[in-house]
Amino acid sequence: MERSDVLVVGAGIAGLMAALKLAPMRVTVLCKARLGTGAATDWAQGGIAAAMGSDDSPLLHAQDTHRAGGGLTDDAIVEILTRDAPARIEELLELGAHFDRDDAGELILGREAAHARRRIVKAGGDATGHEILKTLARAVRTHPHISIVEEVSAEDLWVENGRVLGVVVRLPSGKTREFRADATILATGGIGRVYRFTTNPPQATGDGIAMAARAGAVLADMEFVQFHPTALAVGRDPMPLVTEALRGEGATLVNDLGERFMCDVHPDAELAPRDVVARAIFAQMRAGRTVGLDARKAIGEAIATHFPTVFASCMEAGIDPRVQTMPVAPAAHYHMGGIAVDEWGRSSLLRLWVCGETSASGAHGANRLASNSLLEALVYATRVAADVHGALPPARDPARRIVAPALSAPPDQIQALHDLRHLMYANVGLERDAEGLQSAIARIEQLDAVHRNEYGDLRNLLVVARLVAEAALERRESRGSHYRTDHPIADDAYAKRSFTRLRVVA
Repeated sequence: MERSDVLVVGAGIAGLMAALKLAPMRVTVLCKARLGTGAATDWAQGGIAAAMGSDDSPLLHAQDTHRAGGGLTDDAIVEILTRDAPARIEELLELGAHFDRDDAGELILGREAAHARRRIVKAGGDATGHEILKTLARAVRTHPHISIVEEVSAEDLWVENGRVLGVVVRLPSGKTREFRADATILATGGIGRVYRFTTNPPQATGDGIAMAARAGAVLADMEFVQFHPTALAVGRDPMPLVTEALRGEGATLVNDLGERFMCDVHPDAELAPRDVVARAIFAQMRAGRTVGLDARKAIGEAIATHFPTVFASCMEAGIDPRVQTMPVAPAAHYHMGGIAVDEWGRSSLLRLWVCGETSASGAHGANRLASNSLLEALVYATRVAADVHGALPPARDPARRIVAPALSAPPDQIQALHDLRHLMYANVGLERDAEGLQSAIARIEQLDAVHRNEYGDLRNLLVVARLVAEAALERRESRGSHYRTDHPIADDAYAKRSFTRLRVVA
């Protein structure tokens, strides 16, 4: 029997982020394949949705998420998802992830179907998942408190008296071993392999859902399976994904008669919600037509450098997307259902948390908005880790670990404090501007509305943060350590001390 504080089953974006957040606890990560391979994360092309643009906001992101979800999204869950998105992007940047930037060094934001704004953060054009997985795997490999067990298959949850104590694992030798922990986190991915046509890796066999179902866990939304409209139809299994970002850059869908059919189906044409586009393509196929994605005019030669993964897949199949249309068909891509969890990733079984595609939080409703999957994995892996920190007793052998400051605050305060510190460094740090400061103040007021009647460090820091941000917004110049990129010159009108009072926020 192997023993640790926390057991993480799955090594995609959700499992690895949760493992990193759990320090200084002793964490064991079980991988079905080699670390850095076999996860759907590695195949995700489009990107991560986050309201990072000047014309965007978490509210607009939430509205798009609700609109795509067919009336089944959970308001509170979506609010958390879209609110926390920018902070999660900042964390990946701090870990060393290289996202695409323009010549001025700003993040390039793409647009995908059913998004009202350009808010898709990408890496390598169409290799976002690969970059994130590589970044997280590197951090996990070198972490002193994380043990990695590769190429093993979790078979069943180990449950006694209604409490999950760990999992039973099948080793490459065929023997079984029990892995026990105070907390177990399932992040085993989706179910794509149950369908013939899928964009998921072979490891996506619904292991976590099946184990939890056998143990009596509550499941949710199992009927909702999303089919990606544009998988490359060249006879490969799994089917290579043709990212939605191509349509975001103007690529169009045409049938073998050269007809562009989406304009008659939905006002947003190719940028309609995924289920609409997938069904429209399927209708063409049922009518005896084949469908191609035409990027020749909108993207042309640039497809080789802007979308290298798609370009390589096409060229391997003998298709040159610079001069030919790409044959596409819908394929199983994402499962909105799974193990029912609350806003902290808690399942109905004691000491079992779930995050990523294995969970059903209500964030996606009946149809996930494009590029919200990697985001949900990041946001809820972070929340699961915070909840586990608050639920478990202190570490028993601190001599084996890095000593960290004691935190007695409940999980929601720990998470809020973490987000606040990231927000302040990003928006109210070395460089500031009106847009960033206003965004920070709005976010601080949201946090304050939730936590103002609570005591402890967070309550005080929220007051300090708001005072600093408001004062920085009022001083429309650069002076000393205060630097405004939108007001880079000192102004004699501000050559005086500033005084203020804490304003009362209703």
